Amino acid sequence: MAERGPIEPPASSRSYASIIRANVFTIFNLILAISGGITLAFGDWRDSLFLYILVANTAIGVQQEVKAKRALDRLAALVVPTANVVRDGTPRKVAVEELVLGDVVRIVPGDQVVADGTLLVADGLSVDESILTGESNPVQRGPGDEVRSGSFAVEGVGAYAVNAVGPESYAERLVGEARAFRHPRSPLERAVSQLLFGLVAVMVLLGALLSFALVESDRDLDEAVETAVAAALTLVPEGLILLVSLTYAVAALRMARRGALAQQLNAIESLAAAEIICLDKTGTLTEPTLRVLDLVPAPEWNPEAVAEAIGRFAASASARNGTLDAIAGAYPGDPVPVEEQVVFSSRRRWSALRLGSTSYVLGAPELFSLGLLSRRASEEAARGRRVLAFGTTMAALDEQEPPREPTLLGLVVLAEQLRPSARETVAYLLEEGIELKVLSGDAPETVASIAADAGIPQPGPPVDGRELPEDPDALRRLALASAVVGRISPEGKRRVVEVLRDAGKYVVMVGDGVNDVPALKAARLGIAQASGSQMAKSVADLVLVSGDFAAVPPMVNEGRTILRNLQRVSKLFVTKSAFAAFLILTIGLTPTSYPFLPRHLSLAAAIAVGTPAFFLALAPSSGPWRPTEFLRDVSRFAVPAGIGVGLGVLSSYLFALNVLDLPLIEARTVATTVLVVVGLYLILALEAGGRRRGLAVTGLCLGLFCLYLLALVLPTHNFFELSVPNAAILLSSSGGIGLSIVGLWLTGERFVPGRAGTLRS
Repeated sequence: MAERGPIEPPASSRSYASIIRANVFTIFNLILAISGGITLAFGDWRDSLFLYILVANTAIGVQQEVKAKRALDRLAALVVPTANVVRDGTPRKVAVEELVLGDVVRIVPGDQVVADGTLLVADGLSVDESILTGESNPVQRGPGDEVRSGSFAVEGVGAYAVNAVGPESYAERLVGEARAFRHPRSPLERAVSQLLFGLVAVMVLLGALLSFALVESDRDLDEAVETAVAAALTLVPEGLILLVSLTYAVAALRMARRGALAQQLNAIESLAAAEIICLDKTGTLTEPTLRVLDLVPAPEWNPEAVAEAIGRFAASASARNGTLDAIAGAYPGDPVPVEEQVVFSSRRRWSALRLGSTSYVLGAPELFSLGLLSRRASEEAARGRRVLAFGTTMAALDEQEPPREPTLLGLVVLAEQLRPSARETVAYLLEEGIELKVLSGDAPETVASIAADAGIPQPGPPVDGRELPEDPDALRRLALASAVVGRISPEGKRRVVEVLRDAGKYVVMVGDGVNDVPALKAARLGIAQASGSQMAKSVADLVLVSGDFAAVPPMVNEGRTILRNLQRVSKLFVTKSAFAAFLILTIGLTPTSYPFLPRHLSLAAAIAVGTPAFFLALAPSSGPWRPTEFLRDVSRFAVPAGIGVGLGVLSSYLFALNVLDLPLIEARTVATTVLVVVGLYLILALEAGGRRRGLAVTGLCLGLFCLYLLALVLPTHNFFELSVPNAAILLSSSGGIGLSIVGLWLTGERFVPGRAGTLRS
């Protein structure tokens, strides 16, 4: 290790530099920075107040993401891949960064290849190299073949000598490649990006029109700078990007506190949007460990002899799994040299060992002629037990074909304990409108029994995964109609998830084994148990560090709350942009003085948009949450709201300026007051659903309005260049507020607080 030098472990979350870059170097911060520079150079320094807000928002975003990063790093340490090395003849588990050249690393199904090396031993070893080559089918590897980090052992066992570590291998790229190749950006992320870049395009166009109008009207430089910066400042939804990143970071932090490691930033949205959850039975609905209930010998065999044989089989197998561990615990035996081995595969559903002159087979009962034990096998399966057959074969062992006519020695009956929280978890998910489908390699009757015990509705009989139709349309109909599929292969799980996804369903897959990996990759969201295989954890978007499926419901609720709030609050930012466009196209292109200075808009935006949005985005809520037609939904609210606010502001400003002949400072006070009050009213229209929430939102708005009044009556009004309210200001402001609110009422019920359309708007 001293010769090799230190190796940094793979990053488990974004770096500090990445967090700072993401929060500081954005297109909107650039626009605001340029506007602030121009203001400081050519205008009044007080109009650059928005730069302080920019700094504060950036600091909040960085702080929240750093907080989430630290929590994720602590969780990631619990699920980081390790290597099983042999040093001085003794096996031990070490961290990836502790590997050195010449180490011998053992791998079993589900293990991650964490360094480049040459295989010394390979017994039925198949390796998934899809992350490196794009080839989805596992590749057979034998002694002398090269294996590279970034691949996974799917079947068989092996050992390789490390010949490249650290920067010279693929190990440092493993985490990013394993997670990044699967999912595109989420629907909400794409919708917000389209919205933001659309607003930038509108801003460029309107900015060009406004600049042309200012040049043509021969405005003074100071006034031109004030008008241009005020217009641009209102168009920019600078807080929306912060709000999205902030809510995702807070969501990741809250998920971490619940024992879940988010490996994709949009995992919270995907979990909230789940329509169908496909899950494996073992480890999800049931406890991950098995116990042997009974060993039923065939009538012609001695029970002690069968117990001795199966104990020797379990002790001698080199590829371990939960079934073999349970058998070895119930029937201890001494290991003997293995002459030949076929390791267990979920595709084959059997394993075999040749011990001395005898070949033993352990696998699904369907592979054997059960005779008098067939009834016992059916009865145990109907009770939800796992039944395996154990026997011998005279045929040569072949990985591609099951043994022909094996001789039955007996049945092994194993039990899975339903998790204590399984029924409650299932009931919650069903109440939320989420369908549950159990995909398992066990017998269909066994799976159906466990599913029924957990409370999963089954509209039809369980499906045998070996009989899945090849036709995609037929498979889609079957997958949509069935809740339980047993005896299903890993490829079958993937096909079921894909047809459900292609049918327009938002599919989540929960699994922990190698056989679940293809389906985890195919799903919109993959969830793995921390106790599962390294391969499953690496490709999953979300890892349940606690290992308990009961952690999912509160995260679904959390995600839907955040999505619901984010969709509603984003309408406030777009309303501000629509309002700015209305002002530019009306008074901005005329010789009349602009109704606002930049500092007025900074004050109004902080009170009526930024501050309430920060609280409301993270508050409890209820109502619709699906981001369907996000852009259209936002536009239906923001465009009429922006025009309604603009009509009230413009009419009251012109009335005060031209009819009452008020000074410009008082007319601008009228415009700012109307903007603040109507902005707070829009928050009530959006958020005041339900008595308790309505009271809380009303209290928040009243507090913010009092804060604005203090800014007017205290000496701060001189800083903002606003006037202390008098009768004329109050009269004009009341008229503009009334005009805006009545106009919004006439537009639709979505603008009436507490009415039926509030939460759907």
